[in-house]
Amino acid sequence: MPDCVRYPAPGCIVEYMEGNAPQIAMITEESGGHLRLLLPNRREMRLNAARILPWIGPMHASGMGREDAVRILESHKKKREALALAVAPLEVWDIAQGEVPQAPARWFAEFFTAEPDADAVAACGRALLACKSHFRFQPPAFQIFPAETVEKRLAEQREKQVREALVTGGAAFFRLLWEAACKKCVLPLSGTSGAECGEWPSPEVAERLKALLRARMVDPESQENENLWRMLVKTLPDVPHLPLQLLTAWGELPEHYNFWLDRAGYAPGDDWWLPHAGEANALVLTTQNCDAPLCDIPFLSIDSASTRDVDDAFFVEPNGTGCTLTLALACPALFWPFESPLNKAVLYRGTSIYLPEGTCHMLPEMMATAAFSLTAGQMRPALCMRIQVNGAGNADDCELFIARVRLAANLCYADCQAVFDADRKQAPLPDNAARPYADQLRHGLALARLRQQARIAAGAVIMDRVEPVLHLHGDGANTTVEMEMPAPARDAQNLVAELMILASASAANWACAHSLSMLHRTQDVALPKEYAGIWTLPEDLTRIMRSLASSCLEVQARPHAALAVARYTPVTSPLRRYTDLVNEAQVTHFLQTGTPLWSEAGLVDILGALSPVLNAAGQAQRFRPRYWKLLYFRQKGDKVWWHGVITEENDAVVNVNLPDQGLFVRGRRLLFDERAYPGMPVAVRLGKIHPLYNEIQILEAAAQ
Repeated sequence: MPDCVRYPAPGCIVEYMEGNAPQIAMITEESGGHLRLLLPNRREMRLNAARILPWIGPMHASGMGREDAVRILESHKKKREALALAVAPLEVWDIAQGEVPQAPARWFAEFFTAEPDADAVAACGRALLACKSHFRFQPPAFQIFPAETVEKRLAEQREKQVREALVTGGAAFFRLLWEAACKKCVLPLSGTSGAECGEWPSPEVAERLKALLRARMVDPESQENENLWRMLVKTLPDVPHLPLQLLTAWGELPEHYNFWLDRAGYAPGDDWWLPHAGEANALVLTTQNCDAPLCDIPFLSIDSASTRDVDDAFFVEPNGTGCTLTLALACPALFWPFESPLNKAVLYRGTSIYLPEGTCHMLPEMMATAAFSLTAGQMRPALCMRIQVNGAGNADDCELFIARVRLAANLCYADCQAVFDADRKQAPLPDNAARPYADQLRHGLALARLRQQARIAAGAVIMDRVEPVLHLHGDGANTTVEMEMPAPARDAQNLVAELMILASASAANWACAHSLSMLHRTQDVALPKEYAGIWTLPEDLTRIMRSLASSCLEVQARPHAALAVARYTPVTSPLRRYTDLVNEAQVTHFLQTGTPLWSEAGLVDILGALSPVLNAAGQAQRFRPRYWKLLYFRQKGDKVWWHGVITEENDAVVNVNLPDQGLFVRGRRLLFDERAYPGMPVAVRLGKIHPLYNEIQILEAAAQ
C-alpha cells in the first residue's frame, strides 16, 4: 500500500497509548529509536520508538510547517475516530473467533475492505483496544478470546461497573438515608434527585445496596465486602446497628423491626414449615394412630392463661408417708423423623421464643398447639413417668412408659392460685375451673413444698423474681408499650416448677441406671452453704447472681449446683425445646427396642449443631423484651420518678434495680447520697434512652 510505512521517520503519522487510549502524533525527528512528536494541540514531546502502536503511516513530507502538520493531524484524527465508530468489534469477534488465536490490526481491517489504508487499520485497532472483554492487545497482534473467557470477562466487567456505581452513588445515598433516620430530612421519592445524593440508585444498584445492608445487619462482623462497606459508610458515624437504621429509613423494614430473629436465622410466623407440609402431615397422622396402652389417670396441666402448647401434666396420689407422682409429657418424639428435612428445619429453630409481639413456636403450630399438645379431653400419646417420693421429699424409684392419655383439665395459674389463697384464708373455694380439682391441687402443692424444702436442705439456690408483662398496641412507628405486674401466683408456679425439676432429675437418674447417654444441663460448681434458700430482695439476687456460673448443655452427667440435683436431663418440654425432643426420643427408642437411638458421639454431634442455634435464639429472648422496656421508659418521658433499690455501688457508678419493671440501670456515683448502700431504696429519673443501642441513664436520684 502506498501509505504503509515499515519504519517510523520524520513526517510519519503514528499512535501511542496514554491515559488508556490511543493518541495520534506526527514524527518531527528520529534518532536512535528516540522520537520527537508533534501533537494535535501543537505541543511537542519525546517518546521511545518501542511505545509506537503497530499501525504506522501514512508518511507525509518532512520539514513542513507546524500549522500544516497540525492540520494534517486533525484530518487523520477525525477520520480515524469516524471509522472506529463504524467498526462493530463484537461482529469482528464473532467472525474471527475460532479462525485464528491472534492476528494484527490489518488482518481484522481486511474484513471491511480488501486493501485498508493506514487510517482504516488504525481505526480498527482503536475499536479492538476498546473491546477488552473480547480481545487482548499483545503487540503487535490482538489475542482473540474464546467464548467462555468472553462470558467470564463480561461478568467481571458488569460486576466492576456495579461496584463502581455502588461506591459512587451508594455513599451519598447512605448519607441521605442517615439524615432521614436522624429526622434531619425527609427522604425524597424514588427517582428524584437532591443536592446531596444526586439521583436515587438504579434498580440493580439499589438491590445490591439492600442486600449488603441486610447482610451487615445479620452479621456485623462479616469480612465479606468489608472494604466496600467501609467506603460506603466512611462519612457516617460508627454507631451500633447502622444497617438496620438505614434500611428502616429506606422503608425496607418497619420501625422496631426484630433483627435478632434474622441473626438467629429464625423465621417468625408459621409459614416456615410449609415446604415440609407432606412430612408434617404424615407424622401427625402416624402419631394419631398410635396404639400405645391407655393410661386412664385424670391428669391436670397448669400453665399461663395464654398457653396453647401444653407439654406436661401431673397427678399426685398420697400413699402413707410419701406419694406417687405420675407425669404425662407430650410425645412428638415417638415417631419423629430425625433424618428428614423437617427435622433439620426444627433443629435450626432450636427452641420456642416468647416475645411481647408474639410467640415463635419451635414446631409447626398445627403440631405444637394442636396435634401433640396435651389438650384436655383429647387422646394423645405421652411419655409417662411414675415417681415414688418418700416422706423426706426424695425420689426413691422412677418408672418410664409410653401410653395414650386424656387430660381431665387444662388449668391456669390464676385459677389454681385462687384455690390456694382460699385454703390459706380458710375461705370458700372460688367458683372457677380449678375448683373441681382442689384436692389434687392440694396434693400437688404439698409435694412441691416438700421437694423445695429437700432441695434447699441440699443447697438449692432459688431466685424468686417476678417479671412484668409487656403489652404492645399499634404497629410500626405507632407502637406503644404498656407494662404491668402479673397477678401473684407463687404457689401455682412453684408447684409446676418443682414437679418439672423432679421429673428432669428423675429422668437423668433413670438414664444413668440404664447406661443411656443423654443431653444434660449442668452447673458443676461449688456454692457457699449460705447461698441455699429462697431469695427475693434485689440486692441479694444481684449478689448471688454475680457468683453463679451459667449452666451449660453437655453429654456428661454432672451436678446442677443451683438446683441441688446430682444430674439434670431436660425432658419436660419437647414441644418447646429441641434438647427435650432429643432426650425424649432417646428414652422412647430405648423403651421400644432396648437400645439407644444415639451413641454418646452421636449426641455430641447434635450438640455441636444445636449450641450455636440456642445461643442465637437466647439473644433474641433476652434482648428483645429489654428493647420494649426501654421504649416504654422513653415513651413515659424523663420527668417521671421511678422506685428503685440500690444493688451495687463503687466510687464511680451505682447500680439500681427497678423491681416493678424488672430492669437494672446505672448512674454516676455523684448523683447519689454519700450514704448510698446496697438495699437502699431510691427514686430515680431516667433519660438519654436509646432502645436500639440498649442505652439508658439515671439523670437524677433521691433517697426514699
